[in-house]
Amino acid sequence: MMLPVRPICEGKNMRKDGTSLVFIQYCYSSENRTTVSTEIAIPPAYWNKKRLCISDNLPSGFGNADQLNNEVKRMIRLVEDIVEISSKKGMVDRGVFLKTVFKPDLDVTTLMEEIAKVEIQVNAAICKTNLDVFFQLDDYIRSKSKKVSKGTLGVYNQMKEHLSAFQQFSKQPITFESFDYNFYDAFVEFLTYEFIQKRRKQVIKGLRINTIGKSIKHFRGFIKDRVKRKIIPSIDLSDFKGMEEEADAIYLTEQEIEAIRRLDLTNYSHLEKYRDLLVLGCLTGLRFSDFTQIRPEDVRGRKLYKKQEKSEHWVVIPLKEAAFNILMSKFQAKVPKVTNPDFNYYIKEVGKLAGICEQITFSHKRGNKDYIETKPKYQWITSHTCRRSFCTNEFLAETPVLLIMKISGHKKEKDFYKYIRITPEQAAFQIESLWAEREKVASVEKKHPNGLLMPTGIQLL
Repeated sequence: MMLPVRPICEGKNMRKDGTSLVFIQYCYSSENRTTVSTEIAIPPAYWNKKRLCISDNLPSGFGNADQLNNEVKRMIRLVEDIVEISSKKGMVDRGVFLKTVFKPDLDVTTLMEEIAKVEIQVNAAICKTNLDVFFQLDDYIRSKSKKVSKGTLGVYNQMKEHLSAFQQFSKQPITFESFDYNFYDAFVEFLTYEFIQKRRKQVIKGLRINTIGKSIKHFRGFIKDRVKRKIIPSIDLSDFKGMEEEADAIYLTEQEIEAIRRLDLTNYSHLEKYRDLLVLGCLTGLRFSDFTQIRPEDVRGRKLYKKQEKSEHWVVIPLKEAAFNILMSKFQAKVPKVTNPDFNYYIKEVGKLAGICEQITFSHKRGNKDYIETKPKYQWITSHTCRRSFCTNEFLAETPVLLIMKISGHKKEKDFYKYIRITPEQAAFQIESLWAEREKVASVEKKHPNGLLMPTGIQLL
């Protein structure tokens, strides 16, 4: 379909020297027209209105007619390209975009580069005037796309989904003026009791406290970003409290990991790569997004050098024999591509075959109500179990916490300790071991009150 672009030269715009500029006109509706100048000037009498070109009999003092017409044609194609690109990009005001991008001497080879520069300027201008909450939210997510991981972008989009569902539920448009304590209270109540988890086979109403807390946390970040950019005035968010409860999660003991590693999967060959990835994750402490993206060049000697996707920090992980064999012998340093949902599904099968069937009970809150769930331990295994298992097993082995954090990538001890999962029995056993060690020290001190222990056969002079 031809684009509504044409050259014009009108006598009513005649200049003092008797010439008129040739313009290129873009008509994007019956009422809206934009013109850009070619900077070519001729007496309007030599403009052929039927053929929409410069007449062949143009006096030589104004230039060569053929060369000038070729220039006009080049610029028409340039305008058409700009209009077509702006249309594909969904630009709201294509006329403004055209005027901003077009230059008579613009080189077509740098067109996309110029459009990218102008697009940022135009979008910034539109962003400051379009105060629709969801428009601003899309712009916020777009601005973060190169700064955060895909997982974090997913959380941002989840927060947007929660706001959109609340707007639909309340039947009231959400604006920046909406954000006060009444909004916060109603929003949290909706997420707690009314939000429908559509992705579930079984329809479940309401979200867990930690999920709601994440949405509130990232909502606050969105508002603060818009305020810093001076798009909206300051909003008091002091009533928008975060919320958190201790996450229910299991870890796999070293014995369970070894049982999984040695599991005979001759009759279940489709599970082998998932089993090996599970063990690899438990022995390296990496997130799923990291241990499934290991490349051959990441393995140097007996160490794994990996830049964490979420934090963008480098970690150096010494590889245990089992982890090294999985990487180099089974995977040939090329980790198989698997999705997180598939991984979470199949590792439960692996856990069941390995006999990890202890009944585990967890509870969580929705509002003021406790929900209790009991199921076999293998049913609780997820991709995050790998990271928790590594941290907990190293902690129980009395590896210094700061050293574990160097490998796990945690920056704060309080965040690290959220990963430690030990049973009350294990805690009691650890305390008993400490008491026994103290008793040994106290006993020795009683025998040697001066605090000096001398090797047998050596006497003080």
